[in-house]
Amino acid sequence: MSKKGKAYLVGAGPGDPGLITVKAIECLKQAEVVIYDYLANDVFLKYVPRDAEIIYVGKKGGSHTRTQDEINRLLVEKSRENIVVRLKGGDPFIFGRGGEEAEVLKEADIEFEIIPGVTSAIAVPAYAGIPLTHRDFASSVAFITGHERADRTGSKIAWDKLATSVDTLVFLMGVKNLSSIVDNLVNGGRALDTPVAVIQWGTTKLQRTVTGNLGNIVDIVEQEGITAPAIIVVGEVIRLKEKLDWFEKKPLFGKTVLVTRAREQASEFVKMLERCGARCLVFPTIRVIPPGSWDDLDSALERLQSYQWLIFTSINGVKFFFERLYRLGKDVRELKGIKICAIGPKTAEKLNEYGLVLDFVPSEYRAEAIIEGLGRENIRGKKVLLPRAAVARQILPEKLRELGAEVDVVEAYRTILPDQIDPEVKEAIESGKLDCITFTSSSTVKNFAAFFSSRSIEKLNRDVLIACIGPITADTAKELGFKVDIVPGEYTLNALTEAIVRYFERN
Repeated sequence: MSKKGKAYLVGAGPGDPGLITVKAIECLKQAEVVIYDYLANDVFLKYVPRDAEIIYVGKKGGSHTRTQDEINRLLVEKSRENIVVRLKGGDPFIFGRGGEEAEVLKEADIEFEIIPGVTSAIAVPAYAGIPLTHRDFASSVAFITGHERADRTGSKIAWDKLATSVDTLVFLMGVKNLSSIVDNLVNGGRALDTPVAVIQWGTTKLQRTVTGNLGNIVDIVEQEGITAPAIIVVGEVIRLKEKLDWFEKKPLFGKTVLVTRAREQASEFVKMLERCGARCLVFPTIRVIPPGSWDDLDSALERLQSYQWLIFTSINGVKFFFERLYRLGKDVRELKGIKICAIGPKTAEKLNEYGLVLDFVPSEYRAEAIIEGLGRENIRGKKVLLPRAAVARQILPEKLRELGAEVDVVEAYRTILPDQIDPEVKEAIESGKLDCITFTSSSTVKNFAAFFSSRSIEKLNRDVLIACIGPITADTAKELGFKVDIVPGEYTLNALTEAIVRYFERN
């Protein structure tokens, strides 16, 4: 008996990755084939099994990878014997041709389900601070396509009725036909002073909104260079935008920030910046890999009980230490009686996940503060284990030895340069589209600088803010020719984010 497939027509939402539904994610996790559109954010592909087949069938103004008939045939072919997710921007049944694709599946006797999505028709105005209904302004709303079938003679839209019978009008896919839409509404009786908003790339970090009225909106859109994808909203509710605007009023809205952390650690920082409205590009200038040999770490783990102190200077050190401890058939009971120190709160939190209570976390998150704190602990004659990166500052082990400690520095991991710069990041750097570059360690600065000439760094100094997590990182940046603009008083990601926000609010 041949394997029987199934198709899921899934709405991916309007663009903001957070607006996809839980059920949509569940479908993606079981997909064997994913067929996705231009407006379906490809960040969702992270939920898809690694061995799934991914097929892009995007269509945008004048550029189609496949015709709709070809997409229909592909959908039927793949769905006969596979679990297929047809991922569509917005909602599949709101001008998404989901109805046509469902008909094709039904005719082919293929089982299917519809997973609704948050349509851009309601989400985009909401992100622009425009309620589609309001007791004082609008009791009715209509969704209208701004792009009717090309093979149809005349329009199926009753403009003479639509223009004056509905309070709020929302046009999807209509920016190219804006002039015609305005003419039809005015000819149908809508007043020239009726407010209009056009919102490009709504719910994303690229969102732009322009407002005007039926008499001038065409000129405004042309002057501002607004293009597809965009939503057009017509009606009195637009008068509430200035009062209710929330998304575009975020402190970092419209700012592009480059995050240079290792990819494994970038997501937390990116979320912090995005919550403040920033558009983040990630250029992991560090790749974290295992050490060249496990011999030194393994040897230290076999004689853990000989140490009185265990000092961690990074989350990576914690991660590789415990992975290796478990690989050797041991567990946290091996740490009984050993005092543990972490250089910062995030490293401390990582250790807490293993059920460990720390003996010392310095008030300042750098090596010098550890030395000062442990000096008071009378560390003379104590054995200290320091699992860390292959290349790191020598001040900590040197000063501990000066205090009379016996220190074993073992390589737990290595940080290396990435193979290349992501093309989107490279284009943003070269074209001056960045507002801020963040460095969270000396390694990120050194590795970033390795990709650029001194002339390029000079240009970045003129055009871009440089934000460093602390003075050590800042000193490294200055030594390499960077002009450092932002250094927080506390050396954490939260403090760095707040410092960047304050800088832009002041300026």
